[in-house]
Amino acid sequence: MKNKYLERIFNGIIKENPTFVIMLGMCPTLATTTSATNGFGMGVATTAVLIFSNLVISALRNVIPDKVRIPGYIVVIATLVTIVELVMQAYVPALYQTLGIYIPLIVVNCIILGRAEAYAAKHTPLLSACDGIGMGIGFTCALTIIGFCRELIGAGTVLGHMVIPEDFHIGIFVMAPGAFFVLAVLTALQNKFKAPSATNLSKEEKRKRKAEGKAAGCDGNCQSCMLHAEEICDSLSENKKAAANNKEVAR
Repeated sequence: MKNKYLERIFNGIIKENPTFVIMLGMCPTLATTTSATNGFGMGVATTAVLIFSNLVISALRNVIPDKVRIPGYIVVIATLVTIVELVMQAYVPALYQTLGIYIPLIVVNCIILGRAEAYAAKHTPLLSACDGIGMGIGFTCALTIIGFCRELIGAGTVLGHMVIPEDFHIGIFVMAPGAFFVLAVLTALQNKFKAPSATNLSKEEKRKRKAEGKAAGCDGNCQSCMLHAEEICDSLSENKKAAANNKEVAR
């Protein structure tokens, strides 16, 4: 895309989706998606914090001392989360009661702090806000999809309306194991259709990540990293043996 602002939004929704691609924010993803409504509500709350935290942190990036940047980011994020929590308590009390402790836990959501450190601290306020919009929409879509699947199969409802008779409900899907199962199935389908994910990156994406230095040479595949580490260990062992042989020859 030629427009860099639209590209940031598109990347957050598709190419760098925080749930299905980068695999961040798993705690609220698994805990709050018992229904599509809960997932959407959690996603919107996180999106609001993401946008404004990116905007504020980017605007203050030259003011906040480098030594205290993380505490500074947390102060900004905690302030915004408190505002969002009070707004939800006032206008959507039912959703506020349902989400409970997971609303204040947005403060420690790795997506928000990660984008603040990786993007907002290095780019202009408008670009950072677009990054927050893209990441937030991507996160909201992912939570809503997972919540929809769990609600439909586990409770037989869609947005509270019964569509499947009670005899055909699979109750485990609205419990903790169901969250893992739905996420696993969606990730498997994603890999099946070769969509971008943390373990299924295209060559272009791997080159891009390496060039930007985001992952310090890591392509998101832990297995390949382990294999690479083994190769390094073998190489070091061979070098040590060669050095020892050279010393013996010298003697």
